[in-house]
This record gives sequence, C-alpha cells and structure tokens, in this order.
Amino acid sequence: MFNLKVNKSHFSAVAAATRHATTTTTHGTHYQYLQNSKLPTFYFQRSLPRLPIPLLEKTCERFLASVQPILTPDEHRVTQQVVEEFRQGIGMELHAKLKQRDAANKHTSYISQPWFDMYLTDRAPLPLNYNPLLVMRGDPRPEYQPQVTRATNLIISSLRFWRSLQANNLEPEVYHMNPKKTDTDNYRRWMAVAPKAFATYASYAFKAFPLDMSQYSRLFGTSRIPRLGKDELVQSPESKHILVMRRGNMYAMNVLDTSGYIESPSVILGRLKSILETDSQREPAKVPLGVLTTSQRDEWAQTREHLISNPMNADLLQREVDAALFCLCLDSEEDGLFNEADPVPMLKHQLAGKATNRWFDKSISLLISADGVTALNFEHSWGDGVAVLRYFNEIYRDMLRQPFVSEATPHTPAQGDSTNVRPLDFEIDDRTKAAVEAAYAKNATIVDSLDMNYLQYRQLNKGTCKQHGLSPDSIIQLSFQLAYRQAFERYVGTYESCSTSAFRHGRTETMRPCTMATKDFCEAVLQPAQKQLTAGELRAMIDRCSRIHGQLTKEAAMGQGFDRHLFALRHTAQLEGLPQPALFETEAYKRINYNIISTSTLGTDTVVAGSFGPVVKDGFGVGYSIQNDFAGAIVTSYKNQAEGKKFIESLESAFDQICAIIERSSRAVRVEQTN
Repeated sequence: MFNLKVNKSHFSAVAAATRHATTTTTHGTHYQYLQNSKLPTFYFQRSLPRLPIPLLEKTCERFLASVQPILTPDEHRVTQQVVEEFRQGIGMELHAKLKQRDAANKHTSYISQPWFDMYLTDRAPLPLNYNPLLVMRGDPRPEYQPQVTRATNLIISSLRFWRSLQANNLEPEVYHMNPKKTDTDNYRRWMAVAPKAFATYASYAFKAFPLDMSQYSRLFGTSRIPRLGKDELVQSPESKHILVMRRGNMYAMNVLDTSGYIESPSVILGRLKSILETDSQREPAKVPLGVLTTSQRDEWAQTREHLISNPMNADLLQREVDAALFCLCLDSEEDGLFNEADPVPMLKHQLAGKATNRWFDKSISLLISADGVTALNFEHSWGDGVAVLRYFNEIYRDMLRQPFVSEATPHTPAQGDSTNVRPLDFEIDDRTKAAVEAAYAKNATIVDSLDMNYLQYRQLNKGTCKQHGLSPDSIIQLSFQLAYRQAFERYVGTYESCSTSAFRHGRTETMRPCTMATKDFCEAVLQPAQKQLTAGELRAMIDRCSRIHGQLTKEAAMGQGFDRHLFALRHTAQLEGLPQPALFETEAYKRINYNIISTSTLGTDTVVAGSFGPVVKDGFGVGYSIQNDFAGAIVTSYKNQAEGKKFIESLESAFDQICAIIERSSRAVRVEQTN
C-alpha cells in the first residue's frame, strides 16, 4: 500500500510513448487535449436511465434484514412492528409524495438535491469529516520525481484533461464488463450510429454500461463558499489560473493564455520556479488564511464576511482564490518527507495536517511534498469517487506516458512577471488574525487526537482470491466483521459506499456488509475448539457470505438499496412540514446509521494509499484495497474514543483465520479428489 514505485512491466506498458516536450507544438491538438474521443464526452448522458425509487415494501424488508444482526431478538420484534405501521401508514403517503416530486423533475434523480443539501448544510469542518485523501503512485524515473518537475507535469496533464472535457473530447465514462471485447474502436463505431436517445441501451447490448458524467463539470474552477446555515458551490469554468500555496503564502498563477490555450511546458515550469524563488526570499505566512477552511462552517462564514468587508480582500478572494481552476500545495521540507518504514506522519499531514498550506474549500487540491510524493485532497459535496478517480487515473497515466518536462528541461524565466504570477497579499486585521489563530489551535487539537494504523497482509491478494474462487471485496469486508467481533464482542453499523452512477445524476447507495450470514460465520469461527465446524463447512459459510454480499452490492448499484430511499422519505416529511415518522426514532434506525465501521475501497493501481476520518467519534475510518501482492488497510480513529491499534491487530488475526480456513478446505478437496 505504501510502495510508491511502479513495477517495470507496468511502466513499460504505460510509458512506451514517452517523449520530450521540445518535440511538441504547444498549440497543436496533441498538446492541448488529453483525448480526442470518437464519441462526444456526454454522448450517453441524455439516454441514461433515471435512478429508480425502490418499492416501499422492498425498502422495509431490506431495512429489517440489515438491522437484524445488530439488534437483540426483542429489539428486532419491536422494530418489525414500527416498520409495518410505517409501511401501511405515513410511509405510503411520503412514498407517494416522493414519487410525485420525482415525476415533476425528470431531468435529475430523486436523491441529487437532498444529497447536495445534506452536504452543504452540515456545519462540521471539512478536514477529516468530508475531505478524503488519495496518494498517487510515484514515478520510477528520478528525473521526473523532483517537486517542481512533477508539479509541472501534473498541471499540464490536469489542464489537458480539463480542455478535453470542455471540448467534449474526453472519452465517455463506460464500465466494460469485458474491456478486451468492447473497449474497442468497433464498439465506438457501433455506438456512433446508434440513435442518441437510445445510445445507452444500445451499449447495454455489448455489456458496456455508460455512467453519469454530470459531476465532471465541477472538477475544476469550483469552490465551496461558507454561508450561515448552508454553504454554496460557485463555479468559474472560464478561469485561466490556478491557486499555488507555499508555506502558507498564496499565489495566483496563469496556466492558460488569453485565448484559453495551455501555456507551454517551459513557461509553466518557469512560473512555478519563480514562485519557489520568490517564496524562498519571504517568511512563511504569519497569518496563513488557509487554516480558516478547517473551521466549523458557520464560524468560517462569519470570518469570511468580515474578511471581504475590505474591498481589496473581497477581490483577491473571489477573483483569485474562489475562481482558481484548482489548488496546488507545494509543501516544504519542514512539512515532512515520506518514510516508507513509517508512512503515518506524512499521511496524517496530507489528510488534515497543520493546514497552513491548504485551501480545503477547493474542489480538488494537488498536494506535493518536497520529495515529490503526490496526493489529492478533494471537497466532497460536488461529487463522488467515480469522477475523481477518473481524473486521478488519467493524469497519472498521462504523466507516465508523456511527461512534458524533466529535471533537465530549460524554463522560461518569469521573475518579475506580476501579470502571470501574482502574490496574494491580503490586508489582515486583528479580528482575522485572532480567527486564524483560533482555527489553527482547534484543528491542531483535532489532528493530534487522530490515531492512524495500517496493515499490509501479503498472504491475501488478488492472486490468492482468484486461485480460490473468492470475491476480494467480500473477503475483506468479512474480515472487518470478524475483526470487530473478536476485538469488541459485538456487531455494529457498517458502511460501504456503492456508486449509482449508472443512472442520471446518481450519487451513491450504502451497502451494508454486516449480515446474518457474516454474523453466523463469525460466531462459528469463534466457537471453542471442541465445537468448531470443519474447514469445509466454514468455507461453505464464506461462500454464502460472498453470495449475499454480491447480491447486496448488485442491488445497491442498481438503486435498490434502502438507505437513500429512507433518507429521501425523511427529507420529504421535512419538506411537507410533517412530524418525523416513528421509524426514524427507533433504536434500529439510529444504530444502523451510526457507522462505527465506515469503509471505502481503492480499486485502482494508481492509488497507493487512501484515507479519511471516522464518521463518528468512537468509530473507524477504513480505507482498504486488495492488490496483486497484498491486501491493505489504513484505519483512522480518535484517541481515547476508539482502539484503532486493537482493531488492526484483530484484523490481522481475522485474515490469518480466514486464510487458514480457505487453505485447509482446499487441501481437503485435493485429498478427496486424489482418493
């Protein structure tokens, strides 16, 4: 999970076309655009199906099944009665109103606006609570790893992605069941002649599933603006600059010319170098305004209003910061360097850190340490993982395939070019200074209270899962359940996010990995030795867990979970001014939504680590992945609230036990076949 290097076979495949920037015509299509798709970017958008509203009866059934393992039998019986009253009474009324509202808004999904509102009305600080972290795999070539070199190439690749998106040239996002057969020119030719109104359904015939791309427009030029009660997303898609931060000092740097073309590599490199040179002659920011973006949102809204009461500050903040295409944070050596033997300090710093060199309100922020380690921190309200991972993957692969500058590339000097490189010098009064100091102290206290533990487990990987016919995600989620049960002797609300981007304006649905099947397996494993089932019987239980896990995942992806439906029904009651139904006051509803174990998987080889904060004070934030040579997890928790080290040690034990069961059962099958 923390090996930042690229293996040689992967690199040779990706970077076969590597070439130097001096051979590139900067205004040519090849430099200006990442892709030139045969199909327009939003080709499938019009024909995407709408997110279905599940049947009320099915939602009630799924809710009862999901809460059963975390309730006592008596609690479950009480819950069944309340759910039945809801289904036959107020639930029917709310469901009808939700359907009516959905029918009147066919351009979107029933969950889209309530989900935006949920994010934007929450007053909690963004770091740890919402903004996640993705750490990028490194570059194996030393000449491309230095900070300013890596930053320049990432800026150019990001702009190539953005320009392709704006020109409708970016490949549509399509999930191919069998990429070798369908991710082909032949597939694209067939799609190009399909009637646009039915293009999605034509694609289904190839077992290729187009995904919603409505969130992509907010990747760049977007900021979350703090307001009292509810924040606001503002977009500036025509911007030509980025925000660069260095030791808390802020700079606006033009990256597109007056005609909107990407500046040449030597120009971008020169402007970045001028920032580093200028900053080396300055003190670190005495009042680092970025710290304010870690504040409770109403507090930040009030501070911001005061800050922009000064017209010059208002102009700088709105024109240069809010409107920037994205944020680039160039950390210094004082912020720490990556240590593979102990990656936690760097990960904690990039996830939330001391925040003097961050602007958490930007849609995306590229973080680059002094030794070139790169990560992405993104504000979550505008979109979900599908859009972010697509961007992340594309810029990484583009940077490997065709880097535009190296350590030896000459640059165009930009010292004194105040038109294209602009230090942002705000006028700071005592009230703003006091707010920054208070925000810094609060964030430091929170970050100091954050505990982070990690595990790399090499006996479980993609190869072993394939060899034994196992579902990787199911096995890891089952391991989380066993780990928690044997460490803390109970079962708790567990969250796994599942994308519903197969539908127009889909967001996410919750998959609930804690089931009666996983509970039965955990109890069987933890029986005394004399009562233990055979390895074959336990393997059969693992297979049952996997089947149920797979079915729940499929239902969630198809918009047939229960969490978002109940969320929307509750939201409808609020909109209609109706009393909150009793279902939402039950212990079952509260317990299933108190996500002690909140999980997110990182299914791409460009991400070497990912992390986010716990969603409840006594819970765990679990970023996990299963790769070619290991399974890994990073677990965050709050000190004196949850025992992260105990959980990670129990997780290793759970992996051991499950792998042993699989190996024993396989050995027994081989012996039986031999006989």
